Amino acid sequence: MEIRSPAFFIGNTIPFKYTCDGDNVSPPLQWEDPPSETKSFALIVDDPDAPNGTFTHWLVYNIPPDCRDFPEDVGGKQPKIPSGSLQGKNSFGELGYGGPCPPPQHGAHRYFFRLFALNQWLDVPVGADTQQLLDAIEGSVIDKAELMGRYARETED
Repeated sequence: MEIRSPAFFIGNTIPFKYTCDGDNVSPPLQWEDPPSETKSFALIVDDPDAPNGTFTHWLVYNIPPDCRDFPEDVGGKQPKIPSGSLQGKNSFGELGYGGPCPPPQHGAHRYFFRLFALNQWLDVPVGADTQQLLDAIEGSVIDKAELMGRYARETED
């Protein structure tokens, strides 16, 4: 299974538009070649370089098995996620996508877009946190794909 974005290449800078400094909209994502037995997908976007431990930027789960892409801004304040999909709470304490926003003095952080193919539909409520989602997918992951982008904020002189 593979996940990519037409907005940035693996390991490259996430465009300004998709960050807290820009429009703060979710980037377009595309994936392909999931296992045939996939019943749903889950997406976790996080920053392991955050000063206080891993910071979650987006949680989406119960993504239908026939879904293969998210258009730009699918995780916004008025979400356009596929029917049946649910969003969890990010580390900003909100539902939906919250763009990269590292402290300016910290340099570039890595942002991982991890897509999990699952062998079940999850019984997890809207607004779940990262740990609830990780607990729910444990033992159900049949494949995983990862896309990593970087972002650094300008420092003020």
